[in-house]
Amino acid sequence: MPQSSAPIYDVIVIGGGPAGATAGLLLARGGARVLILERAKFPRFHIGESLLPRNFPLIQELGLEPELRKLPHVPKLGVEFGLGDGSPTARFTFDQGLLPGSETVNIDRAPFDTLLLNAARRAGAEVRENTMVRKVLRLADGDVAIEADGAEISAHWLIDASGQGTVVARHLGTRRASEDPRLQKVAYFEHFENVRRAAGSDGGHPFLAMCEEGWFWMIPLDDRRTSVGLVLDANVARSLDVPSNQLLAWGIERCPAIRDRMRHATGPQINQVTADFSYTCRPYAGPGYFLVGDAAAFLDPIFSTGVTLAMLAAEQGAGRILDLLHNRTSPARARKHYIRFVDGSTGIFFRLIRQYYDHSFRELFLNAEGPLQVHRAMLSILAGQVFPRPVFALRWRLGLFYFLQAWNRRFQIVPRRDRFSLLTGSEK
Repeated sequence: MPQSSAPIYDVIVIGGGPAGATAGLLLARGGARVLILERAKFPRFHIGESLLPRNFPLIQELGLEPELRKLPHVPKLGVEFGLGDGSPTARFTFDQGLLPGSETVNIDRAPFDTLLLNAARRAGAEVRENTMVRKVLRLADGDVAIEADGAEISAHWLIDASGQGTVVARHLGTRRASEDPRLQKVAYFEHFENVRRAAGSDGGHPFLAMCEEGWFWMIPLDDRRTSVGLVLDANVARSLDVPSNQLLAWGIERCPAIRDRMRHATGPQINQVTADFSYTCRPYAGPGYFLVGDAAAFLDPIFSTGVTLAMLAAEQGAGRILDLLHNRTSPARARKHYIRFVDGSTGIFFRLIRQYYDHSFRELFLNAEGPLQVHRAMLSILAGQVFPRPVFALRWRLGLFYFLQAWNRRFQIVPRRDRFSLLTGSEK
């Protein structure tokens, strides 16, 4: 294999999705010599089409808002939750949250991701598509190397934004799947036309229908298309005598809330599949490297955290590397700062996701009100207002919500809701 001489790059970024493109863009603007290696050719399909309001200020800071608004999208002003039985739902708007900030969009990821990657190119990052990183050869502070295109490529620092490929974590053996059975999921999804939506601005609300075995999403993407998906417990999926590429249709047929909205929908007869919904790759930074986005941790997508976490973590990682390149910090301090950011932002959502699968949580959440503005605090958290760390006004109210959830489990404090099962129907 040909050997490289002295590094001609300051940073190698593995992956050109939102995490890698954002990191490459900020690094190049900061004067770093950046190489982005992307295994696919853009545009390419990707799931995860709903952005959080917390993400929008970064898009504006990057100067990308005008380009984004030219792409087909749907304004997202809130979200709608309900049970799969078709009982009354709860609609929330982000401007009801405790903290300001309510603007965001639903958008097809293919053009959105391409927009970000092209912005990194324009900033001066070198981008190689259709390029697979075959091996990590060396990881040390100021000296990293990978193998790609049959050659060794070296740099001073490495950002792994390879998504669920988790290149560095697999090399180090640090990827750990969640042992919590509630977080072991499989998703089945596709895009459809003519899905029924609410009128007016409520039509941009993603709709999430909750079942005992998992949940559905319906995300309006543009004037015609809606992303529809079913997230199932892995054990349930394995127990069904249904081909995996037909499980979305199976679930729709058994879920009144979704079936009603899909009555006149047109689209594929089979669905796409993805799994591995929750894992961590600690430590999130180490000698020579920073893990960004799904290459660091992957959360159940119930609260649409993926793109927001990816881009905000990329901003943090790029900032730490620029500090290192300009001798403004030490590697140990940069790692500590970055790990604290990722732990703080993912930890609150990991716990929230676990609680979401408790029926008492769902009853309180669908009640849509609570004492001491606790419901408004929950809306701000769902809007992503937890980076780099939720303010005290959110933290203590979230603790109060968990207390009420535990109390409601034993003593009814909100109207009871029947559980809904895709396998057996409603349950008392």
